[in-house]
Amino acid sequence: MSNFTFWWRKSSQVKKRRSLQRNRHRFTAQADILASIEIDQLTNRGIKGIILDLDNTIISEDDRYLSPEAENWIQQAKLAGLSFFILSNGKRRYRVLYWSQRLDIQAINPAKKPFPHSFRKAMTYMQLPPKQVIVIGDSFHTDVMGAKFCGCSCIQVATLPHPPRWWERLAGKFVQTPYPTGYELWEFYPAAYQSFL
Repeated sequence: MSNFTFWWRKSSQVKKRRSLQRNRHRFTAQADILASIEIDQLTNRGIKGIILDLDNTIISEDDRYLSPEAENWIQQAKLAGLSFFILSNGKRRYRVLYWSQRLDIQAINPAKKPFPHSFRKAMTYMQLPPKQVIVIGDSFHTDVMGAKFCGCSCIQVATLPHPPRWWERLAGKFVQTPYPTGYELWEFYPAAYQSFL
């Protein structure tokens, strides 16, 4: 083995070890729905803040379905001392404003996920470093990748049923997990939006 090859392997091993040490707090997991995530497991891992997606995570994009027990789960997580921030790429700002007020959570819209700027603003607002923040959302290309770009852990939940967009017809199974059969769906009535239009 030449000196150069030996040096290259040694250098690669050191870089890999440093990267693992830097990112040992990060993890990526999957869950069926928001309410199925164990709050105790988050707090035991040192998580103090949650960056939350809105569309197809809490409420379906077409406003037909609400994730079961999502609001109760958020209240329980707040009681456990967790801070929240909503990041949404949705085009209808009145929806984000409505849910921000209903859940009493600050929000940014449009968040332009997965670009890290809005994630950093959310962490600054919560006054937390990336290792104490977890991103929860349904899309790999916006929520999971955004978490990776800003150094946070992530949980990808199954996407609530909604009419598929053109890119979801092409790449849906690669970026989203279908809603599990056997789980109930709560209906939502968007008439509540009227005062926010």
